[in-house]
This record gives sequence, structure tokens and C-alpha cells, in this order.
Amino acid sequence: MLVAQKNPKRKVTKLRDSERTRERLLRAASREIYRSGFQSASLDTILAAAGVTKGALYYHFESKEALGHAVIDEVIAPDVHSKWVHPFESVKDPIDALIGAVRRIPVRPADVRGGCQLNNLAQEMSPLDAGFRRRMAVIFDAWRQAVASILREGQTHGSVRREVEPDDAAGLLIAMVEGYASLAKNAQNPKVMKAGIKNIVGWLRSLRAAGNRKQG
Repeated sequence: MLVAQKNPKRKVTKLRDSERTRERLLRAASREIYRSGFQSASLDTILAAAGVTKGALYYHFESKEALGHAVIDEVIAPDVHSKWVHPFESVKDPIDALIGAVRRIPVRPADVRGGCQLNNLAQEMSPLDAGFRRRMAVIFDAWRQAVASILREGQTHGSVRREVEPDDAAGLLIAMVEGYASLAKNAQNPKVMKAGIKNIVGWLRSLRAAGNRKQG
């Protein structure tokens, strides 16, 4: 009696295809949510962009809300961490590191036109959905903690003014970054974001301890 042999390569291929389908859905959903907002985001548009069926969508995500939550966890959170958490894990000068991160904020017309995806969703969904609110709170808190941590380290090494309160300063930095992003989005003008970056950089320089002032 012949016994059918399992093909491990076929199983791996199916798994990889499933993973790629899920990734296409996440990326398509992220773009559509960024463009239209979560509530107005069209599942049909997402499916067309990802090139998958509605059955494939519901195989991976039980609802539109679950898809939105996954976009926060797997697209937005890693992006914020790559810009505002990981760069601060090992730095020589915290103020230089923070200024560098601020100066890397994109100011292209397309970036300004859409605003900050995290802030957009926070404004839209925090009052409406606890799942969205909790996930975004985790991201904001990680950002705040990363900034506060290197400011404290700078105080220990004498490069940051002792009277600076790290948690308050970190919260103010986030508020300024997101506030200027909102102003630039509303004005649809990159010059607003560029002016904001200049102002934030000036404020960050003021946090340096006496004797550690730099001109750059």
C-alpha cells in the first residue's frame, strides 16, 4: 500500500505566501488609512491595492478594527521606534542625537500634506475605540521614555542642564513635533514644518549645560 508523502517544501511555500498576503494587506491598509482616515478607509480599496480577496482579508483579520489595530502594532509602532527610540539607545551626546532626529523629520510636500499617521489616528480614534487608544498610548509612552532616558543620562554626564525635568521635556518635545506637524498639514505648507524644526532645534540647544554649548 502506497502512503502519500508530505511535501515540507510545499508547506513552507504556502506559509510564506500567507505571510506575504498578510503583509500586502497591512501595507495597503496603512496607505488607505493614512489617506482617508480609519473610519472612511475603504476595504474594497485595500483589497484592490493588495490584490487579494475578501476571504483572504478575513482569514488574517477578523474585522476592520482588527486590521486597524495590526496597522498600529506592525506598521506605525516600528516606524516610530526606528525614528524616536532606537536612535537613542547608544549616544554620546543626547542633545546632538535629539537634534539629529528632529532634523530628519520629512518636510516634502507629500509628507506635510498627509501629516503624522500616529497623530492622525490619535485625533480620530482615541475618543472612539479603546483598542486604538491603548496601542497608541504605548507608542507615545515609549517615545517619551526614550527621550527622557537620554536626557537623564546627559544630566549624569554633565551635558544637560540639571534643572531640566526629563519627563516634562520629553513630553514637550513630542507635543512640539506633533503640533507643528498638525499646523503644517492644516496649512499644506512645508515651510511651516521647516520653521517648526528650526524652533525645536533652538529649544533643544537651550537644554545644554553651561560649558557644553555648541554652535552647530
